[in-house]
Amino acid sequence: MTGWRALFYKEVLRFWKVGFQTVGAPVLTALLYLLIFGHVLDGRVKVYGEVDYTHFLVPGLVMMSVLQNAFANSASSVIQSKIMGNLVFILLTPISHWGLFLAYVGSSLVRGLVVGVGVLLATSVMLGLPVMVAPLWTLAFAVLGATLLGALGLIAGLWADKFDQMATFQNFVILPMTFLSGVFYSIHSLPGFWQKVSHLNPFFYMIDGFRYGFFGVSDVSPWLSLCIVSLALAGASALAVYWLRIGYKIRN
Repeated sequence: MTGWRALFYKEVLRFWKVGFQTVGAPVLTALLYLLIFGHVLDGRVKVYGEVDYTHFLVPGLVMMSVLQNAFANSASSVIQSKIMGNLVFILLTPISHWGLFLAYVGSSLVRGLVVGVGVLLATSVMLGLPVMVAPLWTLAFAVLGATLLGALGLIAGLWADKFDQMATFQNFVILPMTFLSGVFYSIHSLPGFWQKVSHLNPFFYMIDGFRYGFFGVSDVSPWLSLCIVSLALAGASALAVYWLRIGYKIRN
């Protein structure tokens, strides 16, 4: 269980060396979303009765950036290593499947949180530093969400054999679930049928719980969100660890 630290450092260094692309670009994207949606809807939409739309949008953009970048980190690392053929050098090391899981998912957690902090600081320059009503809730959902998406990225990287398959997984699964999770709206503004559909999306509970830490109000109970996100994390982690243990698509 000691060798994983070297792999973890390598994975963190991998995204940090190109930080302009892996950190700077997502921050810029979030700012563009804020400028466009904030300009169009600020002053016209009130959420939770008294929260301005622009301030409501910030936590959603922060968490969306955390989730997407945590997924991209582990997914891109594994699929690149498989295609380029250098994954064998990692498999030859005396690192257990648990060590591999900790290194890949841990580095994804770091990247997700770094990007999230960057988005929060950048939006604070425009709107002022937000006052968090329950910062521990914010931190808990940020960590759980980034870890969950890191595990999902690891699963996607192990499953995919080429970049096209990875792009399909990201564009048709991760991206829609992220955008339809309440980042840009409260689900109470949706018709009844679509509210029920939103409750089937685990990403909704990550966004809603994270936003609760800012405003102290949410669409569902934060405890319910915490339970669902924790169960999703346990399931994804179990599958990822199992696939690493049996060498799924990496030892043939």
